Amino acid sequence: VQVVESGGGLVQAGGSLRLSCEASGRTRYVMAWFRQTPEKEREFLAASAWSGENAFYADSVKGRFTISRDNSRDSAKSTVYLQMNSLKREDTAVYYCAAGSSWVPTSAQRYSYWGQGTQVNVSS
Repeated sequence: VQVVESGGGLVQAGGSLRLSCEASGRTRYVMAWFRQTPEKEREFLAASAWSGENAFYADSVKGRFTISRDNSRDSAKSTVYLQMNSLKREDTAVYYCAAGSSWVPTSAQRYSYWGQGTQVNVSS
């Protein structure tokens, strides 16, 4: 299974950015976004069940970030997006996408597959 993120970059505070993540493999994965800085442990942000109907957010991003996904018809590929609005300097981090098979959305240990991370920098 490959998990590949894209879409990071530099944005001004108050702006928006959309991250993308593609996971391949014939399993109906739960997919989630986490982020990490050198000063903090990996932080859960948002998760989406396979159907896309169930989504769960961390309180820190609820109302600003939105997770969505597209699944291929043969279940071979899923693309999940993280739309980030009203960005703040404290949102600066490396953002990771993860895929797993069980719905325990906030637990990093439940995700078996991780992307390499994409850097998001928010400037004032």
